[in-house]
Amino acid sequence: MSARGPFQDKPCIRVEGLCLARGGRTLFEGLSFAAASGAYVEVHGSNGSGKTSLLRAIAGFLKPSGGRIAFENVEEPSLALHFVGHANGAKRETSVREHLRYWSGLFGGASKEDFIAQTLGLEQVLALPLRTLSQGQARRLALARLLVVPRPIWLLDEPAAALDESGKAVLAQMIATQRDAGGIVVAAVHEALGPAPTQIVRVPR
Repeated sequence: MSARGPFQDKPCIRVEGLCLARGGRTLFEGLSFAAASGAYVEVHGSNGSGKTSLLRAIAGFLKPSGGRIAFENVEEPSLALHFVGHANGAKRETSVREHLRYWSGLFGGASKEDFIAQTLGLEQVLALPLRTLSQGQARRLALARLLVVPRPIWLLDEPAAALDESGKAVLAQMIATQRDAGGIVVAAVHEALGPAPTQIVRVPR
């Protein structure tokens, strides 16, 4: 897929012979793959195999015990990626609009809460606090940070958790748009999200 959007530098992630350990236990070793501009990579594996740890290592939150993770055409990886974990990472008493404004200030994006809310189907709940939302709406809010400011690399941990079919369709369109712009999406999943991945990485147990 060719880059037609903002990511003209064609980012690339290379994972080479990666080994990860947590608490003295080796999660996996010798894992290698590459994700180029426009790639959508699904990470498969059993519970506890290290799918989340792989994403966290790519994000720079975990230090590998062996191997390497390299970025190409990315000046500062920490400023070039969005990481959305399995937990939504939002505050119960804070409204949808306030979350969007906060993330905009944090990431340095333009204020566009109404556009993001409309894209994600949250326009009717913009003024409501998180605690009043359904689980699916809360997950859509968590995914909203991907749209606050464009970044070429998305690392998503079970992004479809709690989403209904409509929400999954919205997520699929977001992934397609990111890829079409020349970005990279790496998602840890229990089951296929819908978009056809360019590559499936299996984390051995």
